Amino acid sequence: MDFLPIRRALLSVTHKDGLAEFATFLHANGVELVSTGGTLKFLENAGLPVTAVSDVTGFPEIHGGILADKDNPEHLAVLKEKGIKAFDLICVNLYDFESALAKGLKPREAIEEIDIGGPCMLRAASKNFHSILVLSDPDTYAEATAELKANDMSVSLPFRQRMAARTFAKTSRYDAMIAEYLTKN
Repeated sequence: MDFLPIRRALLSVTHKDGLAEFATFLHANGVELVSTGGTLKFLENAGLPVTAVSDVTGFPEIHGGILADKDNPEHLAVLKEKGIKAFDLICVNLYDFESALAKGLKPREAIEEIDIGGPCMLRAASKNFHSILVLSDPDTYAEATAELKANDMSVSLPFRQRMAARTFAKTSRYDAMIAEYLTKN
């Protein structure tokens, strides 16, 4: 799929900078917003219609909607059979472990600041960049908005691949920071 139309987005972020504007743009262009926890509340407080992940799935599992290859009829058949709608965009950023370390937390407190679900969703979406757009930083929202505007709410394969590479680099740095911390402590 050369151009991926964006119709459904999962938003789950730690850093809310620029999110209200980006989510407003998505909603104004007919994109369904799905979210979790604090991001869900943030979007609701911004006056945006947003659905909780658990309302969509009946449970907080979302990976089927992230990993489905939209070019694979078998994947699409499984989604249909299970009643799962695929996501087109995943916007997730990670708990700020670096800031937690800067606070000088004790090891047991510091490890509570390690994000588990975020890296998993980011890696899943990055692996499946042929079928999904992954955004892992607020500073990508403007570029994604420009790409969407230029392509009638679709994103090109090269753009999706570039965002996936950027995301894998980010999760690699995140894991390296955690490994270094655990090695030293």
